[in-house]
Formats: sequence, structure tokens, C-alpha cells
Amino acid sequence: MAELLNWLFGQYADYSTIFIVLELIAVVFGVASVLLASKTNILVFPIGLVSTAIFVYLLWKWQLFGDMFINAYYTVMSLYGWINWSKNKKTQSVEHKQSNDANNVRIEHLHAGDIPILSALAAGTMGFVALIYYFRPVINNGFSFDGAVLGLHLFTWVDYTDMLTTALFLMAMWLMARRKIEHWILWIIADAISVPLYFYKGFTFTALQYVVFTLIAIWAYYEWQRRYRTQHRAQPHTAYA
Repeated sequence: MAELLNWLFGQYADYSTIFIVLELIAVVFGVASVLLASKTNILVFPIGLVSTAIFVYLLWKWQLFGDMFINAYYTVMSLYGWINWSKNKKTQSVEHKQSNDANNVRIEHLHAGDIPILSALAAGTMGFVALIYYFRPVINNGFSFDGAVLGLHLFTWVDYTDMLTTALFLMAMWLMARRKIEHWILWIIADAISVPLYFYKGFTFTALQYVVFTLIAIWAYYEWQRRYRTQHRAQPHTAYA
């Protein structure tokens, strides 16, 4: 048991207290934001912003630039999603003044028109993260090319996995901001992959967070399906951007 605990948390012995506290705060706010998302509660975005902002700082310090890019993107998309959900909720409230549902953000399914954007987002993301990892020796060398060795042969399985999960997460966040049910499927896949990935990287609290994320995402997918059916029984279908 002692060896297991040391394997899980031993790396934190070298961390400053402030980094540990910040990671825990980011994890708590991250879990809270996913729970709010599952309930289509618009507070998902301000709560999530706290988590992503902290992780941007921590991941920069840890030199995990691919992960940092994910969270920086989350921050931007959270602002976009907040505006999008607010507009939609206002529209729904006007059209259904008699409704007692406080969380009346309208849920939609993925449309064919979303596929080209998702494809471009995935390709652009993987290319961008690959570029970051290609120039990682330069970045780690204080952004100096002196003595830095570059090449695809330096890529590890972790780098390729990061490229995949980054693309999945970014597509999921865009779909979430657009209120598409299918974003939960991408979260489930990416979260499940991230669990062993973060354990391997030595960030146990973050890995445990992704265990919780995976379980919540599975439940939330069925919850959004239920809400979708309820909404569309109660009113005729109307498409919203």
C-alpha cells in the first residue's frame, strides 16, 4: 500500500504547496463545471473558467504545452459558449413564459453542416500540437535554437496521444458551446484516454479528475438525451445557431 501511495503521490513531494493547492482548486472547479453542464446550467461557463485559467498557468509551469493549449482554448470557448447559451436561454424564456424550467437552454443534435467545421478543427489542432512538440527542444531551451535537436523521431507515444486527445477535447468544447448532445461522446472518449495519460505524466489529482469526468460524461449523455426528448415533446422543433 505504501508503495502504491508513493507511486500515486510521490511526485508531489517536490512541488511547492501553492502548486498543489492550485491543482486541487482547479480540479474541484472542473468537476463542478461538468456537473453543471450535465444539467444544462449556464453556470458551467464561469465555473469552468476558473478551472481552465488555473490549469493554463500550471501547465505552462510544467511545460506541458499541448495541454496548456487545450485549456487556453477552453477559456476562449467558455466565453463563446456563455454568450451562445445566454442568447438561446433568453429566446427560450420569451417563447415559453409559462415554463417552470429554469435551465431551458435548447439542446440540439449534430447536423451535417457541423462536420466540415469539426474536421477542420481536428486537423488544425493536431497539426498545431504536432508543431509545438516538434519545436519543444527549442521551447525548453529558452526559445533558443542553440544545441537544440529537432525531428519527428523525438516524438513519443505520449505526444501522439496528446495530439489525439487535444483534437477530441477541442471538438467537444465547440459542440458543447453549440449545445450539441454528441459533445458528450467525445468527452467520454477523450476523458477515458486522459486517465492513464495523466497518471503516466505524474499528475495524480488531475488523473483522478478525469476518472470522475468520464463517469459524469456517461451519465450526462443520457441526461441530455432525456432532456432533448422532453423539450421536443413540449414544443415543435426550431433550429438555433
